[in-house]
Amino acid sequence: MKRFAVIGAGAGGLCAAKHLLGANVDVTIFEAGSRVGGLWVYNNDSGMSPAYKSLHINSEAKVSTFADFPFHEDVSLYPDHEEMSRYFEAYAQHFDLARRIRFKSRIRSIAHAGVQFSVTVEGGAPETFDGVVVATGHQSKPRHPPQVEGFSGDYTHAHSYRTPGQFEGQRVLVIGPGNSGVDIAADICTATKHTVLSARSPVLIMPRMMFGAPVSRTLMRLEKPWLPLGLRLWIRKTLTRVSHGRMEQWGFQTPTGRTHPISHPTLISHIVWGRIAVKPGIARVAGKDITFTDGSTQAFDSIIAATGYTTELPFLSAALNPISPDHSRVDLYHRVVHPACPGLFFVGFFDVTGGSNVRMMDDQSEYVAAIAQGAVKVPASAAMQASIATEKAWAAAQFPDTPRYGLELDPRRYRKVLADAYAHNRVVRVPPVPVVASVAGLARSAT
Repeated sequence: MKRFAVIGAGAGGLCAAKHLLGANVDVTIFEAGSRVGGLWVYNNDSGMSPAYKSLHINSEAKVSTFADFPFHEDVSLYPDHEEMSRYFEAYAQHFDLARRIRFKSRIRSIAHAGVQFSVTVEGGAPETFDGVVVATGHQSKPRHPPQVEGFSGDYTHAHSYRTPGQFEGQRVLVIGPGNSGVDIAADICTATKHTVLSARSPVLIMPRMMFGAPVSRTLMRLEKPWLPLGLRLWIRKTLTRVSHGRMEQWGFQTPTGRTHPISHPTLISHIVWGRIAVKPGIARVAGKDITFTDGSTQAFDSIIAATGYTTELPFLSAALNPISPDHSRVDLYHRVVHPACPGLFFVGFFDVTGGSNVRMMDDQSEYVAAIAQGAVKVPASAAMQASIATEKAWAAAQFPDTPRYGLELDPRRYRKVLADAYAHNRVVRVPPVPVVASVAGLARSAT
């Protein structure tokens, strides 16, 4: 029996372990904190979770689970971080993963010699494994915006934001109109004296609900796979305009190409009510005075930078580290396999363009287990490198050339890539059998 180390007991690590066990691979899970759930654990003692008090998942519950472990029927339509962390605890309990987790075990180094890996925990001795799955996530090392250098007020990255209390009565600038940025701006605006959201890049703020249902359901009905990309983008812009009007009337710029989907249930309302103002990018900073690219200047007491993260894996040597020099991209075959070290796998290093990160991690973990089991063979290193280059070229033609989009992934295209890999290896996939609701209901009560 092969032995694998899985690094991280969040969504990616748990489902990787579950699939590996199903492939008759022995698994040890190393977790830096003292709980399962990763980024969904509020105030996680691993220090790696960006969860804030009001955090809810952006995709609806029924598509935000592992394929064989649905939420209980009475879970929220858009679960919050407590419901998500309880869900992962229940998942670990049901699939007997908890006893395989070594908590408070932060990885110091992973080395590769021959056909095996040496894994060393801080303060521990090296252990040998046949394979390693890295599932530590990519939202723990904040990317700080250089344009705020010289600001004399209080500065916070979104990774450290928890509640609006500390900003009571302040003038606050939130930088970045991504999902975290719009969430935080809407969260603090009823407590602050004035809230401004800085949006340097074009963005489409879609409604969360439409026609009494999540807008994603409407998009699924309208955005057929055979439709040209331009027509699919037109559908999104049209639906948004029906609900919110033009982005320009609220201070944003409507994107002309493909961008990461953003949705929020109340942001536009807060702008209408005057609680949030929208400004373009920052031109210069002088003390507490910030001048924007439209020429206007305002004074702020605090800045919250929702400017994303850099991807770092400090426990990997340069030879094993697949991260690009600018820390925005991972050079992996099918986003999973290290091309120079096929026994080293990665799960969860992506940003999904629509759909659920959790479900995509399930797909990746199934693929890892198929390779570990020998059912799927990966090609030689040169062929994997060529595939990576092709993927990079495709992404460059699809998404803006910024670090924000270095990990972007199209779920439909990606699932077809994996399906082709199974077909090439003549693997017949068996559809997962969902756990009955009464069992999945453990997510409601697990602690």
